[in-house]
Amino acid sequence: MYLIIALMLLGSTSITQNNTTNKPITMETISPNIFVNDIHATVEFYKILGFTVIAAVPEQKNPIFVMMACGSVTFMFQTFASIENTLPLVNRENGGSLLLYIKVKNIREFFEKINDKVTVLHRLEKTFYGATEFSIKDNNNYMLTFAEDE
Repeated sequence: MYLIIALMLLGSTSITQNNTTNKPITMETISPNIFVNDIHATVEFYKILGFTVIAAVPEQKNPIFVMMACGSVTFMFQTFASIENTLPLVNRENGGSLLLYIKVKNIREFFEKINDKVTVLHRLEKTFYGATEFSIKDNNNYMLTFAEDE
């Protein structure tokens, strides 16, 4: 068993390095593409959180895909209908075992601004690792946790 773990660790180091320069690869951003049934309701919900639409396909009036941003956080939303019978791995139901962990500034003010407009799952609390966090459920049953290192 320890041999398997050691091999996995050794194998993972080659993944994080460029073979020609031995410089570590640094990932800079992540922009999840979240599949939803009602893209218009999703846009309206995320506007409550301070996001704005930065791209819509094919157009903003009746899109099947939108990209929204707030600060340096970007989410992409796409309708289940737009993928038809492709991507069989994608579950065709809202929600799932996904938690989006979002670092914010001024978490207490942000919580006060939105707490009566969203479903709060966990109110503001200080964690054992020092972050102040709260969690909400979005309109698609995904869990979002907002955190600040205070």
